[in-house]
Amino acid sequence: MEECISVFDMLKIGVGPSSSHTLGPWRAAERFLSELQTENILDKVTRIKVDLYGSLSLTGKGHATDLAIMLGLSGQDPEYIPVQNIAGIIKNIEDTNEINLADKIRIPFYFLQDIVFNKNFLPFHANGLLFTAYLEDGTEFASTFYSIGGGFVVKEERINAKKKLEIKCAFPFQIQNADELLEYTISQNKSISEIVYENEKSMRPEAEIHHELMRIWHTMLECMYIGCHSEGILPGGLNVRRRAFDMHQGLIGLANYNNPKEWLETIRKTEVKFRQILKWVSCFALAVNEVNAALGRVVTAPTNGSAGVIPSVLMYYLVIENHKAGEKEIKQFLMVAGEIGSIFKKGSTISAAMGGCQAEIGVSSAMAAAALCEVMGGTPDQVLMAAEIAMEHHLGMTCDPIGGLVQIPCIERNTMGAIKAINAAELAMETDAKNAKVPLDKVIETMWKTAKDMNSKYKETSEGGLAVAVNMSDC
Repeated sequence: MEECISVFDMLKIGVGPSSSHTLGPWRAAERFLSELQTENILDKVTRIKVDLYGSLSLTGKGHATDLAIMLGLSGQDPEYIPVQNIAGIIKNIEDTNEINLADKIRIPFYFLQDIVFNKNFLPFHANGLLFTAYLEDGTEFASTFYSIGGGFVVKEERINAKKKLEIKCAFPFQIQNADELLEYTISQNKSISEIVYENEKSMRPEAEIHHELMRIWHTMLECMYIGCHSEGILPGGLNVRRRAFDMHQGLIGLANYNNPKEWLETIRKTEVKFRQILKWVSCFALAVNEVNAALGRVVTAPTNGSAGVIPSVLMYYLVIENHKAGEKEIKQFLMVAGEIGSIFKKGSTISAAMGGCQAEIGVSSAMAAAALCEVMGGTPDQVLMAAEIAMEHHLGMTCDPIGGLVQIPCIERNTMGAIKAINAAELAMETDAKNAKVPLDKVIETMWKTAKDMNSKYKETSEGGLAVAVNMSDC
């Protein structure tokens, strides 16, 4: 059976700064706790040790991997934890040298000793975590997980993969690649979002689909709102100044509003010359990724490092392109974006540790381009063409974060990915897709080959590129 991935697998609500290095390890810690409970040994644990490998070790500090693991082991949920509580929970662990395991039992925990950064790579994936629980009878229980991008976590033996496959392959339209998706739109005479909606209805009630899609959008909107109204220096030591605040002030002036919804309506009344549009789109993207860099709540789209592209392009559509658009178009946009992202995940990767930044910003730009193309009236083959154009011009993009932080060049790259997505959608809309020379599936295949050929220095290790050319001392 084919792998079936829901929109809600691709668009997850969580905490920054990284889906693979923060959200993934957090979820892995939760799964380890679940294993301890299944084995009925949670109350017998006297110590926990966590070994990080490969990219998780090399850039884990900058991506708050260690903090995420502590929060996960504490029984906190990244989707719902009040972000203002994070600092206090971490400080309590550091001050007391204890952790409240699963929010149930307190055990000693010395984070400098019990979270070990190993530079060597495990064979299965670049992002490996080994959890070891030491029990009161002297025995040990160990389990290895891999954070494969976008908050997805697997085990090498994929124990749960079969169960997940059985549940999700109730999809009436099982899609592995772009060609299959296009064939369904033709045979069923439906748009891409309509095909996706039919699949989602096989998993959950329509009311739940509506509620969850709108919850995702409201999280995105709130994230942009917070980012545009927050100033100061981002954490991490690079002394990066937030730019969304100043850019936003210059664009919106002395406008009055009290919440994100009123803010959106206010922006619709602003000047929309080309330069202002470029600034607004960039402002939205900067806002999201500045919130992400400060351990704020974002939506993986498909990752945290690329979380700003899809919200900024959707916001562009709502405030610039179509002032009458509402919930219908928002849901349509998110469903198309999620489906395109899932095709990239199946055919290549959405992990920068495996494929460089083409796997994050490139994929998010393709997702946004496709979604924008459909809501603007593009045909299914034009929608796929928009995704292809966007990715084609991100092929080979490296992931070389300075200091292992999602700040330079990551934040700016979201602005560029968003602008490219809009341009790709417009190009596709003005083209007869029958004349397209490069199918989306070929670009995805090429992306994966490029990823495999790419030197490991450029795969989120901070061992090459800008991460070496620019030192922390330079900042």
